[in-house]
Amino acid sequence: MMSLLPLSGRSPRLTRRDALKLAGLGSLGTAMPSALLADGSERSHAPTAKRCIYIFLCGGPSQLDMWDLKPDAPDSIRGPFHPISTNVPGLQIGDLLPLTAQRADKLAIVRSMMHNSTSHDTGIKYTLLGDSTAPGPAYPPLRSDHPGMGGILKSLLGDDGRLPAWVMLPRPFTTGTRFYRGQTGGFLGPSFDPFALDEEKKDSLADKTFQIKSLKTPDAVDSSRFDDRRSLLKSIDGHAESLIASAGSDQVRRQYEKAFDLVSSPDVRGAFDLDLEDAKLRDRYGRNEYGQSFLLARRLAESGVQFVNVFWTYYGKDGCQFNLWDNHGADQEVCGGHNRGVNMIRGEYCCPSFDRAFSALLDDLSDRGMLDDTLVVVTGEFGRTPKINKFSGRDHWCACYSTVLAGGGIRGGSTYGESDNIAAYVKDSPVKPEDISATMLHAFGFAPEAEIMHPTGRPVRSSSGRPVTDLFG
Repeated sequence: MMSLLPLSGRSPRLTRRDALKLAGLGSLGTAMPSALLADGSERSHAPTAKRCIYIFLCGGPSQLDMWDLKPDAPDSIRGPFHPISTNVPGLQIGDLLPLTAQRADKLAIVRSMMHNSTSHDTGIKYTLLGDSTAPGPAYPPLRSDHPGMGGILKSLLGDDGRLPAWVMLPRPFTTGTRFYRGQTGGFLGPSFDPFALDEEKKDSLADKTFQIKSLKTPDAVDSSRFDDRRSLLKSIDGHAESLIASAGSDQVRRQYEKAFDLVSSPDVRGAFDLDLEDAKLRDRYGRNEYGQSFLLARRLAESGVQFVNVFWTYYGKDGCQFNLWDNHGADQEVCGGHNRGVNMIRGEYCCPSFDRAFSALLDDLSDRGMLDDTLVVVTGEFGRTPKINKFSGRDHWCACYSTVLAGGGIRGGSTYGESDNIAAYVKDSPVKPEDISATMLHAFGFAPEAEIMHPTGRPVRSSSGRPVTDLFG
């Protein structure tokens, strides 16, 4: 994902990408066991979650068309979609989500999200860093950054080293060359970075097999050659060892070893192997990058991964990135997608695929007895304008939007907060991105004051937010 700390002295500047190329594996992030394991006394209360699947709908999903419809508003605001009844009496969501509506008893919908920026970049930074006051640019990540939530949880909980503690699917979130902050271990160091797949970017709906290529060695690299390349890395590492004095270099060496260990581990390969799933279940999730990423997230959570990010963005047939949740609309076709905002959100690459995959995930977790202790979060960087624009779409809106949570101790069949009569502004109980981060920590048994250690030895608060404890129970 990122270059590692540079080796000191005059030793070879061997990056993580270089090391993995030696193994013939491509780009792969790694995670390592924490030296400091949190014990039960560090928790402020009993945890309700053991793991979290965090789904980010890149571009800004419309609260007015999905989670917080306003059927009594004027036509220019309410749009063509209608509220439908759910399996919870009195609770309605949009008709774009008929399958999810029948699982509303598992959901808590926060309808009072807000922050102060309508910029994608800033909103993404706020959301992924969990801080609506975070200064500086949205990209690139810096080692001085506050860690992403996966890194925070690894610092607080530790991990057994068998599998990564934090995984990103189907790849880290970028827009063009913009690699956003909040996707690394920040000041905790590269040991707390996520295990990040680097799957090929192609038509997100075209791949009907969806096999993880990042964990596969080329056909020409058999086990003998793999071991030879591992020995080669050790010899390079050993040659440099006499010139390496910094503590960081030992961390680098351990990361290279971890990369080989992970890729050669049957446990890791099994956790990532979607071919082990029943074909009918794979069909149920949807045979596309989105659905199969949701299924893979369940497999990883079941295998022991603490935190899984799923980033939902779309690549057209020409490889062009298309933030489909950003449904402004346009006067011409964009990246192979629809050019009317109303058709973007109802397009197969948008709400229909999400509805199928999300409902399947909720059912699958529930059927396996995992939903009670698996927190699922669905959010975006902001919402959409109440007023529909000239392209039948909606523009950026940060003053009021929705986030959805399920499982992990969350009280299903509920809503929190309230928007005004056109979902333009928060009417009561405002919630900011940092409050959602604090709520995730709360599910794992930690107060936002839980301390993570800065390299200077200074303890740092895990979150600046306040947990929405009313969501639990």
